Amino acid sequence: MEFSFVESLANAYFRIKYKKYFAKFMENKPLVTVICLCYNHSKYVVESLNSVLNQEYKNVELIIVDDFSTDNSVIVIENWLKDKPNTLFIINETNIGSTKSFNKALNLANGDYILDLAADDILFEFCIEYQIQTFIKNTFEKLAIVYGNAWLISENGDFISHYFEVDKFDKTLQFKKEGFVYNSILSGENVLCSVSALYKTSVLRSLGGYDENLAYEDLDIWIRISRDHSIAYVDDFLVKKRILSDSLGTEFHKKNSKKSQLINQSTYLILQKAYQLNRTKLENKALLKRVHYEMMLNSKNRNLKLLSKWVLFEIKIGMKNILTFIR
Repeated sequence: MEFSFVESLANAYFRIKYKKYFAKFMENKPLVTVICLCYNHSKYVVESLNSVLNQEYKNVELIIVDDFSTDNSVIVIENWLKDKPNTLFIINETNIGSTKSFNKALNLANGDYILDLAADDILFEFCIEYQIQTFIKNTFEKLAIVYGNAWLISENGDFISHYFEVDKFDKTLQFKKEGFVYNSILSGENVLCSVSALYKTSVLRSLGGYDENLAYEDLDIWIRISRDHSIAYVDDFLVKKRILSDSLGTEFHKKNSKKSQLINQSTYLILQKAYQLNRTKLENKALLKRVHYEMMLNSKNRNLKLLSKWVLFEIKIGMKNILTFIR
């Protein structure tokens, strides 16, 4: 099936399924802020920004942050902005990283909801509308995140695969837990698709935004949000995630990579924080499951220094569970 044909079918399906239902909410639609983070994405940023403008859902505020790109990203963005005076463009004077860049934009956002968009990814036209519909219709208590499936595409935009495997009807094969799913996120049972997530702004701000001490942010923010809030899944494709040779996701399992070591160290810090959040023995068991996985990963990658930390951490969690049982 051709890439463009699949996309057109998805768009047609959206219009039939949602247009009538959403009409009654047209007058009081909540504002959504899209924060687009750019670092050396001059080849892709215009397509990414156009995907925001082309949303079926129109009550959208766009904030662009360039994190001191060394290519011509700033020039490309400024040219794109010439006829868009109401779009905020932040140009960092030094490279401060994605977490600090995001938080800078978060502090200026006016939206009730936040979407974190990398400048090499692309939103499907119905992405935000699906997400807002789910927030409106869902009955989960304290709903804070709505996410969905994604297409993985190459540097040239060619379809590679789906983020979550689907059947012949494009429906996710693996059941996705919803509601209060802290344990399943902690254990790794619930795999994240953060590129397709819409966040409730008030919740993000109450937690201080992204942790700026980490090399990556999604696992940490999902754990902290799911501690006391619920999460919902949209069984549709919302985003096209571009896979680049230097993408963060490609660094997780590399041997002898400084970036990989920073990522794995951040995972260790994230799970240390989760340990402090845990309240029950079952939650500690979920954490132990994730720790075992990280121990195997670091053993495979010969990261013996961090492996020793994981071993001590496992003992610490086990001892806490034993003491809880004795009491």
